[in-house]
Amino acid sequence: MSAAADTPRNASLEGALARLATVIEGRKPAHGGDPEKSYVARLLHKGPDAFLKKIGEEATEVVLAAKDADHGGDAGKIVYEVADLWFHSMIALAHYGLSPADVVAELERREGTSGIEEKSLRKAADRATEEGKTA
Repeated sequence: MSAAADTPRNASLEGALARLATVIEGRKPAHGGDPEKSYVARLLHKGPDAFLKKIGEEATEVVLAAKDADHGGDAGKIVYEVADLWFHSMIALAHYGLSPADVVAELERREGTSGIEEKSLRKAADRATEEGKTA
């Protein structure tokens, strides 16, 4: 991990994400989460369509907040909307048996690789997978 990741603020971020992931995990209906009492349990109980729709809505709200900020609006609203996006994305991660640590590990794997190079490598891997399926 980079030196920046070792700062107290980053440790706090990772701790906050881990704590939230633990709460979300505990709200799964399989772990006793009650859809009548918990928003997270309700979304998980409804299934992927419910939380995936929320992710789409929140992503749109991030874009709109950023566009507003470009035209004199409050840039702080971007933080609020990204928090909502991350929260709903974490519900999806939990549903699929994943965690914020998995996302951090992927970002660390990509560290030092240009976005253009990383995308090119992914496309090549996808092509190889497709060619393997048709062979």
